Amino acid sequence: MAVAAIDPQRRKQVLKVIVFSLLLDLISFTFILPLFPNLLEFYRNAETTPVSGQSRSTTLLSSVFNYLNAYKASFARPIDSHYDIVLLGGALGSMFSLLQAIASPVIGHMSDRYGRRTALLASMVGNIVSVLLWVVAVDFRTFVLSRVVGGLSEGNVQLAMAIATDVSDDSTRSSTMALIGVCFSVAFTFGPALGAWLSTIAMIKTNPFATAAGFSLFLILAETIYLYFCLPETLPSKAAETEAKDRATKEAEEPPAASSETAQLRTNSHFILNAVHFFFLLFFSGMEFSLPFMTYDLFGYTAAKNGRLLGFVGLVASVLQGGMTRRIPPLHSVRIGVVACQIAFLLLGSLTTVGSLYVAAACLATTSATVVTGLNALSSFEAHSGERGGKLGILRSWGQVGRGLGPILFTSVYWWAGREIAYGAGAIGMSAVLLLAFFGLKPPPGAQKAKAKEL
Repeated sequence: MAVAAIDPQRRKQVLKVIVFSLLLDLISFTFILPLFPNLLEFYRNAETTPVSGQSRSTTLLSSVFNYLNAYKASFARPIDSHYDIVLLGGALGSMFSLLQAIASPVIGHMSDRYGRRTALLASMVGNIVSVLLWVVAVDFRTFVLSRVVGGLSEGNVQLAMAIATDVSDDSTRSSTMALIGVCFSVAFTFGPALGAWLSTIAMIKTNPFATAAGFSLFLILAETIYLYFCLPETLPSKAAETEAKDRATKEAEEPPAASSETAQLRTNSHFILNAVHFFFLLFFSGMEFSLPFMTYDLFGYTAAKNGRLLGFVGLVASVLQGGMTRRIPPLHSVRIGVVACQIAFLLLGSLTTVGSLYVAAACLATTSATVVTGLNALSSFEAHSGERGGKLGILRSWGQVGRGLGPILFTSVYWWAGREIAYGAGAIGMSAVLLLAFFGLKPPPGAQKAKAKEL
């Protein structure tokens, strides 16, 4: 399908806005990651311990722990407070991602219909409410509500990708997607460490994490104001969309020998891409989410040490994004990342030293820098301008279902069968993803043309 020429100056302006705003958003988002074990332990101690002779068994958190203990009792396993935190963290991580799985297609289609800018600003309103609730979350119920609102409103990443594809052509698509990935890597380099440091400044006794939450709110508000004044609308005009759809329909009806790009669009079906995204994140998210809990359990890591570990992952990933990912075809990125993920699973299942932990973290960083970026680029090559928001939203939705199921399933196996079996099972699962990546996916014509143009 022929596309209108992209104005280089406009592309540069839009990407500048998207990169800066996404950095603010993701740094804010990553504040909470190293805090989860300590944060949940704080709520458990505050709400499940009797005070002044009165039981707190009626609180939401007490009810949740009762269900967790009943779940554990069904496997005839002893109660262990460390694993209580692991299981609860997995449940919250799953809840957040499953809510995003519901919201992502809606946000994507809304951006196709009403415009990227409108959809992004609407998403920001929900993000502000979510973080504001975290600021005032002196009880577990309010904290859960903040995660629910955040899960239903977080659309910044998928909309940033849709905007990036709006202002890119075949020759710049992969490098543009890699730029989005760089934002993730930079945010994970600084966000967790900054969040961990801010959590040590307890300005409000009833909510010791209010300082980190307050700074997160400041970043979200700054991002919203910046987007409102600086982000132009990038969605193609309705006339251009209609013309493109009519042309796509006409060319799709022509014989297979037709030479148009549109006739070759579906090199990879969206079903296969969605399946790879789902199964990859099903296993990867379990490992990713369990990492702070594993270090907490195995090495007694504090929030600060977990922040440094996640910062290392982000730093390595940002170097790889800037130096490798944007220069290689998206399918190669996917395959390299899946292999690295399998190695990380094997290492995490058997490590006994901090040095081995950081080697596994480097493999995890390689995966973070490649797979999702590659899958998003592949999906964007398979969609025309009038449907990219929806297709990327559906891809993200399938991924978020995997990300939603992964933490709770993985932490359950971790608790029930132990670290070695949990990570070993993950490695086996990643082998199936590897087969899909090598035998189920092919490079799209757009990516091949882009590579030829660069050469």
